[in-house]
Amino acid sequence: MSLKNKFLIASSAVLLCGAAWTASVHAAASATLGAMMGDVSAANTFNRNLKKPKKFNPPPWEDGIHDPTNEATHRLQPPLEAYEGLPKTNFGNRVDWVKAIEQGYIKPRWDRLDSNAEPFVMDLDIVRPVKASVPDVVFPHKQHTEWLFCSNCHPAIFIPQKGANQINMSAILLGKKCGVCHGKVSFPIETKTCKKCHSKPKPADWQPPLSEATLKNPWK
Repeated sequence: MSLKNKFLIASSAVLLCGAAWTASVHAAASATLGAMMGDVSAANTFNRNLKKPKKFNPPPWEDGIHDPTNEATHRLQPPLEAYEGLPKTNFGNRVDWVKAIEQGYIKPRWDRLDSNAEPFVMDLDIVRPVKASVPDVVFPHKQHTEWLFCSNCHPAIFIPQKGANQINMSAILLGKKCGVCHGKVSFPIETKTCKKCHSKPKPADWQPPLSEATLKNPWK
């Protein structure tokens, strides 16, 4: 076999190996992208940058969730009728549910079978300092435990231990941590609701925290 033919065969083998490697890389990338898209598709769509709804609290046969061709759908009570007389707000489904409890408009049933069962309400605020200049976060257990059992959140969503939970807005907007409920069954995360969580102002002498690099080489 001539040297030229040997060179052509070797070149073809290299090209075939290169093509196989490229295909494997593309396959791996596609699998990774598919997994990522799966996570994104399960995100909290209520908080995505979608167009504002044309109508708040539409009747069941117009909400895009219930089957309008099902006769039973038209027997369901429309939200606007059910919410009549409840305290109003300007976000979410336009009902201030915390005020509705505080003012006695509603009383969530604590036990499915025992209508006289009383809730275990924990009146404890947790303050989470925020590194940025925005106000710190105050988490009120009272307003949450008037609706929920401790086990609804602990330990699956939040580990009941100081420093054990990494919480940030990205995770919340993707339907994790606080976003498991907020934006789905509780008030959404939008500019109108920032102060509902970020409610504790920074002290007058507050200074932004310095990084280790800055501490080693302080500004002059």
